[in-house]
Amino acid sequence: MTTQKPVIITAAICGAEVFKTDSPYVPYTADELAQEAAACVESGASIIHLHVRQEDGTPSQDRDLFDKAIQAIRSRVGPVPIIQVSTGGAVGMSVEERCQPLELKPDMATLTTGTVNFGNDVFLNDQTSIEAILSKIQANGVIPEIEVFDTGMVDTSLRMVRKGLLSTPLHYDFVMGVPGGMGASPERLDFVRSLIPDDCTWTVAGIGRYELPMAQKAIADGGHVRVGLEDNIYIRKGELAEGSAALVREVVQYAQQAGRPVASPAQARKLLGLPAKSNA
Repeated sequence: MTTQKPVIITAAICGAEVFKTDSPYVPYTADELAQEAAACVESGASIIHLHVRQEDGTPSQDRDLFDKAIQAIRSRVGPVPIIQVSTGGAVGMSVEERCQPLELKPDMATLTTGTVNFGNDVFLNDQTSIEAILSKIQANGVIPEIEVFDTGMVDTSLRMVRKGLLSTPLHYDFVMGVPGGMGASPERLDFVRSLIPDDCTWTVAGIGRYELPMAQKAIADGGHVRVGLEDNIYIRKGELAEGSAALVREVVQYAQQAGRPVASPAQARKLLGLPAKSNA
């Protein structure tokens, strides 16, 4: 067990599936997103995983809304914390819609390498769509994070490496507990992480009630953690988390208990192979 490697914490602050009717703490506007991002960074997050909304909460991939949100976040946290945009958007969006924020050249972007049942919907990612999104990620000099909702998505990413479309080391996010995707259990995490090359890094996003237990498992196994209202709105059973920062603070406590330091944004950049930046 690796206990000294710093834990990178990603804060997924908004998402596309939860609304203020689910939790009043879900941010919609650029100012709300910036306020929550700043609270998460102050609490220990190094990466802000970003979706945007229209004023009424409707999920959007609009370039201008991302631009406004990113500028607001940067004005609060500076250039060092990592901004990672979603290219998943919301179920049913076209590839063109989903790729709009890449034009802003964020630090990172998600790349889902397969189709998955998503509750009662289908999150469609055929090979043509995957390669089209990857092409736009690379054209804008953005680092991809490989989103894995089921184990076959790892196999797809490795086939793309063999074809020269991707290169290692890659950074993976294992999304566990989505109805229709892979379940969330220690055994499944052990298996899926055994599939990736040794030089790759990985994080875990447990969905709903699995978020915090899977965070503890990831920390114990030397991995990294994603938490936030996108994935889970509760801090404890029946008790709403008062923002994603509250969930970040829980993960910081887990890391401290396990004897692992929490990565600063600068350390996270180095671990993930991103260019160094300074707030000076």
